Amino acid sequence: MFYSKRHNEQFRVINVKTQSVFDFVNVIRATDGKKLGYEVKENLAYESKRYDKWITIKKGDKSDGATSAPDIDSWCWLIHDDLCNFGVFEDGSKCTNWQASKILSDILRAEGKWFRSFTWFTATWFFGGGKARKNGMF
Repeated sequence: MFYSKRHNEQFRVINVKTQSVFDFVNVIRATDGKKLGYEVKENLAYESKRYDKWITIKKGDKSDGATSAPDIDSWCWLIHDDLCNFGVFEDGSKCTNWQASKILSDILRAEGKWFRSFTWFTATWFFGGGKARKNGMF
């Protein structure tokens, strides 16, 4: 478990190599049954070794999944969406678009999805970012 001083709550530390992201989210559907996205079931935490930073995802946070790509069983889209939605790491420091995309790439590589780690890094860095992009491209 990880204790968040910022949120004053406990967070489950996820293992991207052994746990399925789909076990920790509920599908959000429109009245016609179309998938709109996902809602996180419990507080989750991920540590980026590259940046020595924690990312916390709160129960109830929402994600659209892998934007413009298939929703594969990967933690990368949930963690990337959180960084783009809020633009900060757990310690309150700003996350840039480059950092958010590098973390996405690191997760994909750790999961053994090396080709996607390059293609999705490029796509998210060029076209994504949200609040992380507003913090700067690098």
